[in-house]
Amino acid sequence: MMKKHLFLIVIVHVCNSETPDFIIQAFVSTIKRNIAEAIARSSTVGRSNLLAKTLNPSTWMPQAIARALGPVSFHISSDPNSGKFIDQAVKQYREASKNMDAILEIDELIVKYGFPVEVHRALTQDGYELTMYRIPSRGSPVFLMHGLLGSSDDFIVAGRESALAYLLADEGYDVWLGNARGNKHSLSHTRFKPSEAEFWDFSFHEIGVFDLPAMIDYVLDETNETALTYIGHSQGTTSFFVMASEKPEYNNKIHLMIALAPVAFMSNVKSPIVRLMAPGTFVLHGFSKSLGMHEFLPDNKFVRVMKLLLCEGGPIAEIVCNNALFLVAGFDYQQLNITNLPVILGHVPSGASIKQFTHYGQGVLSDEFRQFDYGFQGNLKRYGEGVPPTYELENVMAPVMLFYSEADWLAHTKDVARLHQRLGSVVDTYKVPFDEFSHLDFIMARDVKELVYNRVLKVMRAVRT
Repeated sequence: MMKKHLFLIVIVHVCNSETPDFIIQAFVSTIKRNIAEAIARSSTVGRSNLLAKTLNPSTWMPQAIARALGPVSFHISSDPNSGKFIDQAVKQYREASKNMDAILEIDELIVKYGFPVEVHRALTQDGYELTMYRIPSRGSPVFLMHGLLGSSDDFIVAGRESALAYLLADEGYDVWLGNARGNKHSLSHTRFKPSEAEFWDFSFHEIGVFDLPAMIDYVLDETNETALTYIGHSQGTTSFFVMASEKPEYNNKIHLMIALAPVAFMSNVKSPIVRLMAPGTFVLHGFSKSLGMHEFLPDNKFVRVMKLLLCEGGPIAEIVCNNALFLVAGFDYQQLNITNLPVILGHVPSGASIKQFTHYGQGVLSDEFRQFDYGFQGNLKRYGEGVPPTYELENVMAPVMLFYSEADWLAHTKDVARLHQRLGSVVDTYKVPFDEFSHLDFIMARDVKELVYNRVLKVMRAVRT
């Protein structure tokens, strides 16, 4: 009992906004000493894997720092930050930092590159006002849905020649870019304000049950179509599987679902941040509510701790580590577009609820794809049973194509294979032919057009004909 009390004291003190930085640094240094020697001899991927294994969900340590942390991911090594690579990369980054695309709004960017744009808003059944951006045409509608901490911007940040939204528009599709509740484009509610706790009481479950149906129905009504093509990345796939499981009537409204880095089962997730959070997710959720913290803010103690723990010296590592999204999902140097990095950093991350991270962390521990766990009593009250119900993936009848990669820290190949086995409507799978391709590479890699999007367009042409 005494250990539990001390454990809670540590959490509260580290979480406290007044905690001096030197205390956080000392706390992290203690953790580092246990793994530093082995990590120092490893490669970028090797370091990450070692850290992920070290942070096993059965240990107590992640619970102690889960609330001090917030949401972040892998180990950013400085191995490539040497010699000519540093000089050239830093020079390119500094020159590119003057790119106005980094500060333009999404509708301004779309117009800049020669496309028409419309702004639409859909109202959910539970009162959220969701903003959608449309690149209109007379072609068939395609709906794009972003991942965790993302927004509609995710599908344009790769630039005019590589971004999926532009490529689809070039093909003549009617492109719709969705935004989930809680990101920077969807912060309105009929009753609640973002400053109120009730506004942030949602996870990917509500996005799947309320947001996607509202936006899909809006698009179909606006275009006078009966079905559309759905393309989701990361959480955009999770929420789709929730919708198709919980509201199976929406399967008939989908011609084809293309899942980029699909996330449902998370037993084998490698992201150290997710593994750090997993054992403490219930504690994290409870403490965040008691402290009045409900929105994940990119500049919080969690991110600061993870920077110290996972990021080493070097200018490129420092640039990347200053962005929470990279810390959550990881990246690979080989596909990092230095000249476009300022634009990416100018548009991501876009905001999320702490409850979203909590729900994903629960999936690591439960080894299931199921609804939010409110604890035994809370589950009895909400679900009528002590454990949350699992999502019935057998209800997913829309044709699904799975795109995945070997080095994805959030969508592990084993978990994707398990998802494939559970789904009865997978028409094809595609493993990206690049060993280091990561979770975020699906939307911002230097060669994303050649490695992923050309295949996406080829599949869509085949379906259209």
